[in-house]
Amino acid sequence: MFFILIILAGLIPEHGILRANDNSILHSPILKGFIAVLFIVAGTCGVVYGYVSGTYKKHEDVITGMNSSFKGLVSFLVLVFFASQFVAWFKWSNLGIMVAVKGATFLQSTELGLIPLVILFIIISGIINMFMGSASAKWAIMGPIFIPMFMLLGYSPELSQAVYRIGDSVTNLISPMMSFFALIIVYFEKYDSKSGIGSLIATMLPYSIAFFIVWSLLMIVWILFGFSLGPEAGLYYAK
Repeated sequence: MFFILIILAGLIPEHGILRANDNSILHSPILKGFIAVLFIVAGTCGVVYGYVSGTYKKHEDVITGMNSSFKGLVSFLVLVFFASQFVAWFKWSNLGIMVAVKGATFLQSTELGLIPLVILFIIISGIINMFMGSASAKWAIMGPIFIPMFMLLGYSPELSQAVYRIGDSVTNLISPMMSFFALIIVYFEKYDSKSGIGSLIATMLPYSIAFFIVWSLLMIVWILFGFSLGPEAGLYYAK
């Protein structure tokens, strides 16, 4: 509460001391240095709680607590180092782009109805998600292919993006390319020292399948009843 009052006192007045030189909040030091602000607030709250609860008796205990917390990040840093090398080489090889383009070409050649097309698009998006981690990068590749294809078939760009997001989300749990996959493994190993990538994927696979079924059925129901996807965002494209 103390930090919140200080921040509000520096931002709310028109010429507050925490505003930017142009008196805007968007470019203020609070937003530009949000990581530092978060560190100070969280660190202070942790230290105060430690002394109040009796966990910390002297200042050396604070350092000891920080060392203990950092030990859990060491294995994560090692995993992230090798994972970053793999992602960089995979991106350099353009294998992800090749998979996306080939999959889109196949989908276009099937000439299926809307519901089979949606299900197949979800499957292809989910498979591609196993090879490319960034959702925006995948959409930058697939969007220019699938949006015109859906529009030529009479379906709206909003529908193609909604279907893509379903496929992209259902395999995040089991995709080694996901940004937080290495971090999840670290926490997984904290409770099961013999676990690894295979154990994590095997544990998450039933959830991934359940999400695929539920989201696909929800999309089918949405299409059958002709519900709108949002304000002025229908299912069909008016040529």
